[in-house]
Amino acid sequence: MKDGKPTILIVDDESFNLEIIMEYISDFGYDMRTAEDGLDAWTQLEAEPELFDLILLDRMMPNMGGMEVLAKIKAHPVLMQIPVILQTALASKQDITDGLKAGAYYYLTKPFEEEMLRSVVSTAVDDRLRYLSMQEQIDITSKMTALIKSGEFGFRDLDQARGLSTLLSNICPQPQKVVVGMSELLINAVEHGNLGITYKEKGQLKDNGTWQDEIDKRLEMPEYKDREVTVKVERSDDQILFIIKDEGEGFDFSKYLEMDSERAFDNHGRGIAMSRMLSFDSLEYMGNGSEVKVTVKLNS
Repeated sequence: MKDGKPTILIVDDESFNLEIIMEYISDFGYDMRTAEDGLDAWTQLEAEPELFDLILLDRMMPNMGGMEVLAKIKAHPVLMQIPVILQTALASKQDITDGLKAGAYYYLTKPFEEEMLRSVVSTAVDDRLRYLSMQEQIDITSKMTALIKSGEFGFRDLDQARGLSTLLSNICPQPQKVVVGMSELLINAVEHGNLGITYKEKGQLKDNGTWQDEIDKRLEMPEYKDREVTVKVERSDDQILFIIKDEGEGFDFSKYLEMDSERAFDNHGRGIAMSRMLSFDSLEYMGNGSEVKVTVKLNS
């Protein structure tokens, strides 16, 4: 981020494509940088890894292809947390699956519509800024939390979920890594678990810009207002175990453990898979999906 503005790196070997993308998102107020191929992109990213908040990455380019750049990004201790939107003409199910499994945050196929691009970019940047905010809170949270051996916490709303995510992540050896996944799981437990917002409903609410309003409304409804998410923490010599349980009816969690090409163009739905890939050493849903156990190793 530069001067308080989110910074986006747009990578494409076709100058026309760069111009189109920049025109589509010009009114968002982002600081936009460009790269003409993968090698140029990696040179910029490696030189200033703390600068960028989003990467729009073409898949097929000379010198260094998008998939190779993506692999380097996901192997870098700082860059690995930056959302990457792959944009390409390769639109087969296998191509999409490969891109998502490699760690792409979204997958856009060319030619893409202006509204789709704007929606995906806006969502990705919002998620990035939210994670950065939580990571900053981690930096100022007392390291005394590392002394916690066991405990149980309860919460109801999203502000409490985010605050608790910061606290619990600070118990772990790499809190900036853990907080991304922890926040996803705690927020899921509120919105999808206790408040019963379905996957389809969330997509519609996000599109309409009414997601937070709907959550606030349901938190006051008689059937939901007394529901609570509980988090139990158990620390041993070699790992920390977190057990997160909501009071909802559960869900088919098997569909969300991996990146799925069927959801590649949705404006949400990657949180569990990303948590499993990036934040925790293990992630296991129990029973009907209203309880999830995750572990963080202490000696890794």
